[in-house]
Amino acid sequence: MRSTVEWLDEYSLSHRHPINEWLHFLCVPLIVWSLVGLLWCLPVPWRAALPYWANWATAAVAAAIAYYTLLSVPLAFGALSVLAFMLWSVDVYSHLAAVPLWMPCTAAFILAWIGQFIGHVVEKKRPSFFKDLQFLLIGPLWLLAKVYRRIGVAY
Repeated sequence: MRSTVEWLDEYSLSHRHPINEWLHFLCVPLIVWSLVGLLWCLPVPWRAALPYWANWATAAVAAAIAYYTLLSVPLAFGALSVLAFMLWSVDVYSHLAAVPLWMPCTAAFILAWIGQFIGHVVEKKRPSFFKDLQFLLIGPLWLLAKVYRRIGVAY
């Protein structure tokens, strides 16, 4: 398995242009939030036997955190806090909003991916996930690692 630094360095190769980087800071969290929301909407066969929050979204977050823990415990803790906030916000929205959750999630997902691809057109490099699908999980970690470096947190 590649090290965290190897994954992040390779991801960085196609994310150097400031516009592409800015678009990723905007769009990657929107994509993650929208995926959490869309997974939250999926029916769960065991719903009656478990708490309402035991669903596909929490299962996906748990799997992502397990993967991130293998790469870097400090980054996994940071990702856990961000993902827990996303789960909370999706839950609150699903209980309070008049518009069904899947609608803003679908819109955010589509618009954020358009933003991502615009960034890669500006960068003139293909998205990393075309090479390896694991980069879909590395993208959020890359953003968090940039924040950690900026505030002086080791990972």
